[in-house]
Amino acid sequence: MTRALIALMVAAAAAAVAAQDRPDRSKPPAIGPAPSLKMPAIQKQQLTNGLPVWIVEHHEVPLAQVNLIVRSGSAADPIGKYGVGSLTAAMLDEGAGPRAALEIADALEFLGANLSTTSTFDASAVRLSVPVSKLADALPIMADVALKPTFPANELDRLRQERLTGLLQARDNPAALIQIAFPRIVFGPTHRYGTSANGLPPAVEAFTLADLQTFYRLHYRPDNAALLVVGDVTPASIMPMLEKSFGAWQAEGMAPLTAAVPTAPQFKSRQVYIVDKPDAPQSQVRIGWVGVPRSTADYAPLEVLNTILGGSFTSRLNQNLREEHGYSYGASSAFDMRLSAGPFLASAGVQSDKTGPAIQEFFNELNNISKPIPEEELKKAKNYVALGFPGEFETTGDLARKLEDLVIYNLPEDSYAKFVGQVTSVTASSLQALAARYIQPDRMAVVVVGDRRSIEGPIRQLNLGPINFVTIDELFR
Repeated sequence: MTRALIALMVAAAAAAVAAQDRPDRSKPPAIGPAPSLKMPAIQKQQLTNGLPVWIVEHHEVPLAQVNLIVRSGSAADPIGKYGVGSLTAAMLDEGAGPRAALEIADALEFLGANLSTTSTFDASAVRLSVPVSKLADALPIMADVALKPTFPANELDRLRQERLTGLLQARDNPAALIQIAFPRIVFGPTHRYGTSANGLPPAVEAFTLADLQTFYRLHYRPDNAALLVVGDVTPASIMPMLEKSFGAWQAEGMAPLTAAVPTAPQFKSRQVYIVDKPDAPQSQVRIGWVGVPRSTADYAPLEVLNTILGGSFTSRLNQNLREEHGYSYGASSAFDMRLSAGPFLASAGVQSDKTGPAIQEFFNELNNISKPIPEEELKKAKNYVALGFPGEFETTGDLARKLEDLVIYNLPEDSYAKFVGQVTSVTASSLQALAARYIQPDRMAVVVVGDRRSIEGPIRQLNLGPINFVTIDELFR
C-alpha cells in the first residue's frame, strides 16, 4: 500500500473520529455515518485445479509477497496427537522436492528471498517475500516446500528434541508455565484449546513420520487452501507463474476434514488455581474465561472496550498495576479470537510479595469496566483504535496478513473498510452492555504461578472462591 493511501486512510479515520466526537450542544449528540476507508481492490482468480488466488496490486516497490494459506492448523490435531499440525508446518522447509533444508535456504538466499512456514490454531501458512525480478525462480522452491515436503527422519528428530528441550526448560520458567496452565484450566485438558499448539511431551515423544504425513495428506490440499499475492504484479503477469508451480496440485483422496472446534463451557463460579513454583521472585497472574470467536459481530466495540481495560499502555490495568502501584512492569488484557471462542484474559507478572494486592487491583478494574465509561476516556480509546488501524496495512506483508484473516475467518470483503466507522459509532452505553456480557469477574478462573508459601495466605484473604492446587507435573501430562 502506498504512503499516500496510508495518509488518506489516517486522514479519513481522523475525520471520522473528529466528526463523531464534536458535540452539538443544541441537541443530544447523534451518531452519523463515518467515511469508509478506501481499500485496494482484491482481484479474485482461480487456478485450473480450483485453487483460489487473491491478488492485490502494489507497485510502489518491486517486491512480491505470496502466501499460501491452508485452512487447517493445530485445532485440527487428532485427540492424542496434539502438536502434530504445528510440527507438520515446521517440517515443510526441512526438506522438499530435490533439496535438503540447507539447500532450500541457500537457494532462497541467492535469490534475495525469505520463506517461512508457520501454523496457528486456525490455519497453516507458507509465506514468500521476494523481489519481483526473482519471482519466477522463487515460486518453484515455494511450491516444492508446500506440495512436495520429504519429511526427513533426521530433521524430525532434531525438531522433536528442540520442542522437548523447550518444554523441559518451561518447567523452570513461571512465564512459560502460565502459558500452559491457564488454557488447560479454562478449557480443560481434552479440549483442543486446553493444550498448547506445540503439544506436550507424551505426544511429542511419540510422533512418527507417518503421523505428519497423514496430517499433511488430509489437510494440505487445494480445496482447503488459497494463494494470496500482494506486490508489484498484475494478474496477467503472476497467474501463469502460479499455474506452472501450483496448478497440478491435487487432493490425495477425498477424506473429510476435521470438524470445527466446539465452544468450551464457561465456569459457573469463580475458581482460584495456584501452581507452586518455589522461590519464584515473581508471580504470573492470569484471570479470565472463554471469550468470543473472531466472527463475533461485536469485534469493533470489543477492540475499543479492551483498549480501555488493558489493550494499551494507558489502559486502566497498566496504569493501575504499573504506574500507580508499581506491582508490575506491565499489565494487559486481550480477547484471543479464533474460529471458535478463544480465551479472554487479564495478565501480568507481579512482585511475589504483592501478589494478593495485585489480584485485588485486577478485580477492581474488572468490576469497574462494567460501569459507565467517561466521555473523554471513550474518545481517547476510539482515537487510539481508529487512527492506529491504517498502520496495520503499511507493507506488502502487512496487507497479505490482513487478507489471510479474510480467508481464514470467512469475513466479508468490506470488513476493513467498515471498521473505522464501527469504531466511531461505539457509545458508552453499548460498551457497558458488552462489558456486562463478556467480562464477568465472578465467573472467571484466577490462575497464579508462584511461590505457594508466600502467596497462598494473601490470596486466601481475598475470599475470591475455592482454591485449587495444580502441580507442575500435572501440566505436562
